[in-house]
Amino acid sequence: MSEPQQQTQVGNYLAQVMQIYRQKTLQVMKFCYQRLIRNWLSGRSIQSFVSLVLIGAVLSMLVASCGSSSANNADVKLRLVSFSVTKAAHDRIIPKFVEKWKQEHNQNVIFEQSYGGSGAQAAAVIDGSQEADIVHLALPLDVNKIQQAGLIKPRWEIKSPRNGIVSRSVATIVTREGNPKDIYTWQDLAKDGVTLIAADPKTSGIAIWEFLALWGSVTQAGGDETTALDYVTKVYKNTPALTKDAREASDLFFQKGQGDVLITYENEVILAEKTGNKLPYVVPKLNISIDNPVAVVDKNVDNHGTRTVAQAFVDYLYSAEAQREFAKLQYRPVNPTVAQEVLSEYPQVDTLFTSQDLGGWDNIEQKFFGDGAIFDKVVAGKKA
Repeated sequence: MSEPQQQTQVGNYLAQVMQIYRQKTLQVMKFCYQRLIRNWLSGRSIQSFVSLVLIGAVLSMLVASCGSSSANNADVKLRLVSFSVTKAAHDRIIPKFVEKWKQEHNQNVIFEQSYGGSGAQAAAVIDGSQEADIVHLALPLDVNKIQQAGLIKPRWEIKSPRNGIVSRSVATIVTREGNPKDIYTWQDLAKDGVTLIAADPKTSGIAIWEFLALWGSVTQAGGDETTALDYVTKVYKNTPALTKDAREASDLFFQKGQGDVLITYENEVILAEKTGNKLPYVVPKLNISIDNPVAVVDKNVDNHGTRTVAQAFVDYLYSAEAQREFAKLQYRPVNPTVAQEVLSEYPQVDTLFTSQDLGGWDNIEQKFFGDGAIFDKVVAGKKA
């Protein structure tokens, strides 16, 4: 057991002991109070009256003490583990939640945050190196893995609005200034002489979405799986190396000038523009809905004693206030009110397919990313 967990358990134990002590004291005082009332009403002595007043005063102070002790709550720490590109959004949202919770509960919430590739983050939660209270990951598959490890209760997705999806984006093709390789469609990525910067589906959420977008650009347009496999293999032959996450891929492309094309989240392109890296991009009309889930890690919040505030933060992420912050960074909001407010700010997608159109996550994991599955065949074909 870690030192923070030991401190939390000791604190909870002491609070329970103090509560029992107060209750017992109040019970004894109440008994004495009732006896004195009976004595005074029977006219036995003025001494009974004086005692009655004194005990009443003591009872009032005890009640006030109980109330003040609950108001002066100790600080609570929340551990948020998320995928790399959400940091900018959480930097805006977390202070608003902290202020709101302080006003409503007179308690400080301190966030311990970790960002990285979604697959790697999920693995760290599972092995215990990241004791997350809350996970906000790139795809439901990663949350399912944490559930399968026994840290999150089954059917987590129905415990929150929108089936647990709290942020959303679509895939975007980014090119160099002037688009010298004439890359406008999914099919253009398979052309000879094109260098694609891409992440590794074994560690990165965007890489899984990227792979599914490429596959779906064929199958959702009426092509068969043989054609899809041939196409995706050609695309990955144009990829010299796979990065560990979306942030590293973006840095290689934007900061180091590597590659001709990058597939990334729509919101990443906007963030790059805000930091002075404005490059041409295309949002394909046939696209995949990139759905990012959030969940409370049940086993950890119970160990840490943080369930109430963790669930409150998850609920807050769906609020109009938080969803507007996501929208400012070009995530597509899941809150219907906010989605309607910003609808005109996004490029139109004519055909938006989902993970369910590709068979659902259980099927996707087995079919595409298991040992010896389609992605491994693509990697083998890339080396051939």
